[in-house]
Amino acid sequence: MSEGRLLLDMNRYQWTVLFAAWLGWGFDVFDGLLFNFVAPNCVPTLLGIPLGTPEARAATMHWTGVISAVLLVGWALGGIIFGRVADRIGRTRTLLLTMALYSIGTAACAAVPNIWALIACRAVASLGIGGEWAAGAAMVAEVVPEKRRVEAGALLYTAAPLGLFLAASVNMAVAGSWLADSPSTSWRWVFLTGLAPAAVAFIVRLFVKEPERWHAVAQKLAPPRIRDLFTPAFRRLTISGVLMALTALIMWWSCNAFIPVVSGNLAVLHAKMQGITGPDLQHLVESWKTRGTNVFNLGGLIGTLLTIPAAKHLGRRVMFGLYFAGAAAAIMCAFGLDLAPDVRLWMYFPIGLTVFGVFGSFTYYLPELYPTRLRATGAGFCYNVGRLVAAAGPFLVGSIAARGADALTASLQVLFWVGLVPAFGLLLLPWVVETKGRPLED
Repeated sequence: MSEGRLLLDMNRYQWTVLFAAWLGWGFDVFDGLLFNFVAPNCVPTLLGIPLGTPEARAATMHWTGVISAVLLVGWALGGIIFGRVADRIGRTRTLLLTMALYSIGTAACAAVPNIWALIACRAVASLGIGGEWAAGAAMVAEVVPEKRRVEAGALLYTAAPLGLFLAASVNMAVAGSWLADSPSTSWRWVFLTGLAPAAVAFIVRLFVKEPERWHAVAQKLAPPRIRDLFTPAFRRLTISGVLMALTALIMWWSCNAFIPVVSGNLAVLHAKMQGITGPDLQHLVESWKTRGTNVFNLGGLIGTLLTIPAAKHLGRRVMFGLYFAGAAAAIMCAFGLDLAPDVRLWMYFPIGLTVFGVFGSFTYYLPELYPTRLRATGAGFCYNVGRLVAAAGPFLVGSIAARGADALTASLQVLFWVGLVPAFGLLLLPWVVETKGRPLED
């Protein structure tokens, strides 16, 4: 490139590519998690259950788990399928295709007549949501300077907490303010905002081209196959990527899927203690859902950026160990200690710092494991196959919590035991392949 170097030794085009992938991933998370915020109003309405009743809260717990599990299964399939597509037809084309798919699938949820139609629309959206990550991560890794791959990968993942923040803000603006007195219909308008990424995808197409690394390899080598990931040359790398992603995915989805539900129930408990009722209660519930998400996001954003010095100075294996140990402590303290509702809400910060923050590493660690021919296929497989197992997390948490008369107490008890997941992840560290200082392989 003839352009002069700018911040972090990257030129304008390299920053443009990073920004395009950043937008794709941010909107990916935004569309993926909108349901979590509207579930307390959406699920009872579609089931014909009066809002605010114990039956509505139990049904919300159960169906949040079911639909989150469906999302994860579709996410996994989309990631594996579109990872291969990205290695075949290119990163940019796949990025645009997946963004359009998850936008349309999410917006279609606004018109669903029943819970089964909602599940079908979420399944369609999940295919695009899962496929976008591998294309964006591979594209960034192949375009940015070798010595800035860690920084670029971590910066790419900062879109995730900001996408979650946007989802919380949109829900607060629509369901908490604009249509606060119409909870049975406000959720449809929230879903409709999921169409925004489709417009962004067409704009991205005007400025981003396929990476030269991919062009050079795609013309010479055979198309990628999933079974190539398990040949002797790549089997150990694949095991390393899958184990780390699996641990992180189970703990993240088990915790994050229920932030709006737990935060809302904490708000109800706080309201009873303070004697708050009526419209003020509805506003309090929505504001606490937003606050819990934002606290989790802030921790995640800081944790994501902290993977840069941790990975560059300590190495990938030590970095994973620190984040998993911190996650186990944060989860067990947040859901196991006897805390006031507002204090427990703030405990989502250390959970975000560790549970969310560790994901900042996958956008550079997984692409580092594979050569260009298999980069998107391998990264997409490792990052997404774990979702098939992780799908059991929110499903079980929701199902078990829904059985209790007190949904909040039941969910806290179940979430406490999620802390064992990162603790078990510490035992898997010997299988981690260290990539510190290793150049990207063509």
